[in-house]
Amino acid sequence: MSETDFAAFEAKTSGDRSVMHVLYGLHTLAWPSLGSLAVIALIVNYIKRGDEADPLYLRHHSYLIATFWWTVLWLLLASPLYLLFILPGLVAQGIVGLWYLYRCLRGWLRFADNRLP
Repeated sequence: MSETDFAAFEAKTSGDRSVMHVLYGLHTLAWPSLGSLAVIALIVNYIKRGDEADPLYLRHHSYLIATFWWTVLWLLLASPLYLLFILPGLVAQGIVGLWYLYRCLRGWLRFADNRLP
């Protein structure tokens, strides 16, 4: 039976915490940037998640990644509503946007309290 060397795990620094706050900020500002900030944050989430050992940070990276991909899926599913009229498509996109904003803010607040998403 092998023993885990906990000294090998790095302690979290304020820089790690700041990076997570910046990632939440980029995801939250995705709509005004037409999604470009979310894509940048998504790439960083994937990179940081691969190197992560802390369960809190790991779960928050996974939470943001899942939020992004679920939002893309719902936007794709709602896009045919634009073929009917503009209004149903705008309503669907607005609902998805509010859901995305809710998920980002909820996760960000839970991270600030050192809680899992």
